[in-house]
Amino acid sequence: MTGSAYFRDGLLAGRTALVTGGGTGIGRGIALELARLGARVVVAARDRSRVDAAAAEIVAAGGAALAETVNIRKEAEVAALYDRIAAAGWAPDILVNNAGGQFQAEPLAISPNGFRAVIDLNLNGTWLMTHQFAERFIARREAGETAAGSVVNIVLSLFQGLPAMAHSGASRAGVMNLTKSLALAWGRHGITLNCIAPGTIETEAALSRYDIAELKDDIGRLPIKRMGSVEEIAAAAAFLVSPAGAFITGTTLIVDGGEHLLGPVREA
Repeated sequence: MTGSAYFRDGLLAGRTALVTGGGTGIGRGIALELARLGARVVVAARDRSRVDAAAAEIVAAGGAALAETVNIRKEAEVAALYDRIAAAGWAPDILVNNAGGQFQAEPLAISPNGFRAVIDLNLNGTWLMTHQFAERFIARREAGETAAGSVVNIVLSLFQGLPAMAHSGASRAGVMNLTKSLALAWGRHGITLNCIAPGTIETEAALSRYDIAELKDDIGRLPIKRMGSVEEIAAAAAFLVSPAGAFITGTTLIVDGGEHLLGPVREA
């Protein structure tokens, strides 16, 4: 399988990656990129048809992929996912926590249940996936494996705040701080943990959510006068899990065309 335009072929050969939310958008792009670089990829999400399609695309291009369904908010489902892929001989040494979500609403319109749902998905789901990964990875290391472990958490570039995304911003800030704490705790076990904070990325979801003319005007405010691409976020993830990123841990790589310098390009 041919590698990407950014990295040498075979860069991740011999490694196994688990990508949540891997059926669409940024998650799918990351799954495809890691597979192109030689990793075996477990594509996981709630929607069976989407993960099947992404895994089939990888296999058709000559890569190796498994499709799995999971609700990352459910502890039992997360444990069962890891059990299944371990039984298949696909125990991961790379974890990309891309699954997440939110809805737009002014703060007074966010119900307690709505707030809890976003926190549960973005923060608790990331914790459940990462805790299971580390517990199993560390056990394998103690049994004699020498592979390095890499965790990448996809958050959002909301550093200046955004009222319509208060619940999401809170959850993503929690993930970034959690990443720092776990980097301190688990570095001695050969695990690096980092975040990527994308800005406005050209995905099907983004293009369907906003009026294109208004979006183009907003993007004109950015120092880099365009939306980012899924491929650029995937390349950032590949860098962090590659040998070039082996001495980077506990940080957030901002990939947003300078949006964090100005504040959000949209108020809602």
